[in-house]
Amino acid sequence: MDRGTYDGRRVAARAAPVGVLLLVVALLGGLLAGCGESPEERAARIHGMCALYRHLADDRARMVTGSGKRVVVIGDSWSVGRNLPDPAQSWPAALPGEIHVAGFSGSGFSEQDMSKCGEVSFADRASAAVSGGANLVVVEGGLNDVIRTNASIRAGFDKLMTILSPYDVVVIGPTITPRHGTKAVRVDRLLHRLCNRVGVPYVSTLDIDLRYMPDGLHPTASGHRRFGTLVAERIARTVPTRPAVSP
Repeated sequence: MDRGTYDGRRVAARAAPVGVLLLVVALLGGLLAGCGESPEERAARIHGMCALYRHLADDRARMVTGSGKRVVVIGDSWSVGRNLPDPAQSWPAALPGEIHVAGFSGSGFSEQDMSKCGEVSFADRASAAVSGGANLVVVEGGLNDVIRTNASIRAGFDKLMTILSPYDVVVIGPTITPRHGTKAVRVDRLLHRLCNRVGVPYVSTLDIDLRYMPDGLHPTASGHRRFGTLVAERIARTVPTRPAVSP
């Protein structure tokens, strides 16, 4: 990879309101899950859930924070700030540069259908995410891959890296959360090996202790700030970038 500089500064941004009805649908759907629901009820629940996920993804994509070199974040529900009152305060806002977030809840590296919402894996969404170019692509995830096989994760990772080959890339691994416990360790080790194989910097976050929401999976607002700040520091130590790549 070419060597250059990675800089910029962050500017605060306000979030657009999340659709209350969509949130209610998702919450009710979660209560119905596994409670003897019919195929029709399950289909309706998944439809409502996916509608919410798409709304959150589109909402966060419109929130461009900071200024400077263009940074594209491809991630999961953490990147979109799921359950935060102000999604613009999700962890990518702590990164320096002009930050564009391409996140989707339930998605990950694996080629398998992660969220039942169609083709939403990182590789499936990567081309659209970098269509405007990027000085740096930050890929964050792995928690949704803890129930997937190494082979599926590897296949999705390889496809993603092929798409992102013209860009400088850094991969941010999963944390140890109250819900998943140490299941993230396997994914962290696999991602580290895969990144080493293709010469892409890898940032492990297993050691980062965060505050979580009651679901034991998504960080609180302070958790997002801490995660973003520490990730930004680690990226600054490990990732040089080249001039902007044209779309």
